[in-house]
Amino acid sequence: MGLFTNNQRAIVTGGGTGIGRGIAIRMAAEGARVCLSYNSSSTGAEETVQMIREKGGEATALKANLEHPGEGIQMVEQAIQIMGGVDILVNNAGLTITKPIFDVTQEDWDRILNIDLKSSFFCAQTAARAMKTQGGGKIIFISSVHSRASIPQFGPYSASKGGMEALTRQMSIELAPEHICVNCVAPGLIEVESYYRDFPWYNREHEGKQVPIGRVGFPEDIAGMVAFLASNQADFITGQTIYIDGGQLARLAIIRPDI
Repeated sequence: MGLFTNNQRAIVTGGGTGIGRGIAIRMAAEGARVCLSYNSSSTGAEETVQMIREKGGEATALKANLEHPGEGIQMVEQAIQIMGGVDILVNNAGLTITKPIFDVTQEDWDRILNIDLKSSFFCAQTAARAMKTQGGGKIIFISSVHSRASIPQFGPYSASKGGMEALTRQMSIELAPEHICVNCVAPGLIEVESYYRDFPWYNREHEGKQVPIGRVGFPEDIAGMVAFLASNQADFITGQTIYIDGGQLARLAIIRPDI
């Protein structure tokens, strides 16, 4: 028997690949019905849906470009219509653009903040309205250790994640009377499939040596905590940010000179 025994309905943004895929699969494995959103990764989203269905789960993929917050609102409303409500929202979708401060454009800034923060808020607001009428629910934001551990060329991304953690606290106190718990999970170095495509220098063994626990993380490491926070075992936890980083943040910036 999984964590979700009442056929809970979950929305996972950016659920087609990477951490989002891991979360969507884990939520379904624990018994939730899942709607996952995607933008450019339609193939990945369909693969995720198929993986869930092959194991007896229920999943649907919905397209939404979260650079435009209105599409996020529409996606959540569509998911609610498909599933008949929503019990869990996981705001996972995000964008990283690495540039020196002097090279960041207004377009870069707006794109990152719209996807990572603005759309996350309006997706949460839309879901919370439905949760209020149902008597409660769970909202989980996916942040990053870079909200606190600064490294070069991550300016807008770090700002968006810092804002996300502040938003978690704010929403938690406003939504607590509605029995809606709001928490945040902040991953450290989590290996996803795009690493090998986007970062030719990436080496799992080498990077793992930089992490105090001795290895890199994987989407499953994040998915387990998200599933717990989304379950009734976490009904008294709200307003928290939990860092899942193998000890990276504890060691802060002394891991190596470029961090």
